[in-house]
Amino acid sequence: MQTQSSPGSRRSVLAVPGSSAKMLGKARDLPADEVFCDLEDAVAPSEKEAARATIVEALAHPGWGRQRRAVRVNGWSTPWTHDDLIAVVSGAGPHIDSIILPKVRSGAEVVAIDLLLTQLETKYDLVASAIGIQAQIEDATALTKIDEIASASSRLEALVLGPADMAASLGMRTLTTGEQPEGYERGDAHHHVLMSVLIAARAHGLAAIDGPYLAIEARDAFRRNAAAVAALGFDGKWVIHPSQIEDANAAFAPRQSDYDAAEDLLDAYREATSRPGGARGAVRHRGEMIDEASAAMAEVIAQKGRAAGLQREDHQT
Repeated sequence: MQTQSSPGSRRSVLAVPGSSAKMLGKARDLPADEVFCDLEDAVAPSEKEAARATIVEALAHPGWGRQRRAVRVNGWSTPWTHDDLIAVVSGAGPHIDSIILPKVRSGAEVVAIDLLLTQLETKYDLVASAIGIQAQIEDATALTKIDEIASASSRLEALVLGPADMAASLGMRTLTTGEQPEGYERGDAHHHVLMSVLIAARAHGLAAIDGPYLAIEARDAFRRNAAAVAALGFDGKWVIHPSQIEDANAAFAPRQSDYDAAEDLLDAYREATSRPGGARGAVRHRGEMIDEASAAMAEVIAQKGRAAGLQREDHQT
């Protein structure tokens, strides 16, 4: 049976080298919303074939919880994509929620993955279209084709920003992934890229996921980075070490007070627009006029809170 995961929750996405059975085993017990087994950057070329078998064995283990399970294959510019996909889907297809395709530069690359997945699902009697696709946006060309990429397949679930490769593609003068280039003092150098990914994701009904922050010992800096991206509207962030999971989960879930306030606003708006409440389009709530747009904003926060498992503590009307 296809793995079921908590709907709407991708706050933390843990990257695990596909060549490490030990790390993959530990990941089963960690509170990340999603775990992906990496066949790309984290695996040396000579170890790709062995890593596929390690991933298949790890994904089929019965000890997984509610985490989504994904596999990042190698990109189409390499000689490994085809074999990666065949090996992991034929060996562990029922246990894979999505395939992460790195370095996507066109919609055609997404379509190619979709077609191959369809053939494999048919061949191995898997549920049709049960395996989703996540597309990594990692260079300037991808940004110019982002709408084409985001609309290329009904399997697409998320757009994922690859910040290190993106910074290199753009020629940014920085060696710390996720930080501002030294000397740039006019705002956030990454804002345009972040918003481009976010807008395309929202326009096509996809999740928007930020890439990793590589300075794993700089916990305060990670928190600031994650909080800023969460404030923009991103759904989650990649983490590369278990120590980052708790902070990512906290950053991409609403504060309890904000969640309570959002649910209260929705209650007030539903009452105001109901016939017994006067069928009004706008109403005063806690010193502020609220209307349909206010309810739409509140619903965003409420949905993220529900997905994170929050329960109302302050039920005021």
